Amino acid sequence: MEAQTADVARKPARKQQQRSIVTQQKLLDAAIEAFSENGFKGTSTRDIAERAGVHHPLITYHFKNKEQLWREATDRIFREFNVSLVKAMDEIPDIDPKAKAETFVGTYLHYSRSQPALHRIILQEANCPSERLDWLVEHHLRPLYDEVHTAIAGMQQIGIVPAGSPALLFNMIRVCAGGLVALKLELKQTSDIDLDSDEQIAELADLIIRVFFPGEQPSLG
Repeated sequence: MEAQTADVARKPARKQQQRSIVTQQKLLDAAIEAFSENGFKGTSTRDIAERAGVHHPLITYHFKNKEQLWREATDRIFREFNVSLVKAMDEIPDIDPKAKAETFVGTYLHYSRSQPALHRIILQEANCPSERLDWLVEHHLRPLYDEVHTAIAGMQQIGIVPAGSPALLFNMIRVCAGGLVALKLELKQTSDIDLDSDEQIAELADLIIRVFFPGEQPSLG
């Protein structure tokens, strides 16, 4: 009898927990959309609550303040990107750096298309110095830069990547990929480029590889 009573008591608690998780996800989805469109200063918590379809006081119930909501929303964007990137890169052997580069570019493009906020939030925060930009660089941008910079420098030594600053090359590749996808609405109107098309995304990936990684993988024989 006591076990049955305890089970009955647990069910409302589980339902409440599930509702709480759903609400948090709605708020994060809405926050990602709002922050990427309007920036941190141009976004109000009321706007986020309205987009999420929840009562405004629930924001401070689930998140301490707007700053924490921004960080958790940004964390989710980059965490999901990192998961997809690690999964894709793990399938390519380390002895084939050009294939690693092709996989990186393809993954970056496809994730940027599915989640354009990845690049838009960077653009929003890059406009002026702030603690948010410092946090974004420290936790997400600098670790990615350090890893890819090292890879580019290594590929320069074996002739896959042209000579030049690895730092500039990394950022040129990043802007050619994520930056173009972030501008996809404008590109469609001005240039008839449809980056929602799998064919044009594939063509863009191929062009980036041919421009920035023109050398051939050295023979292992």
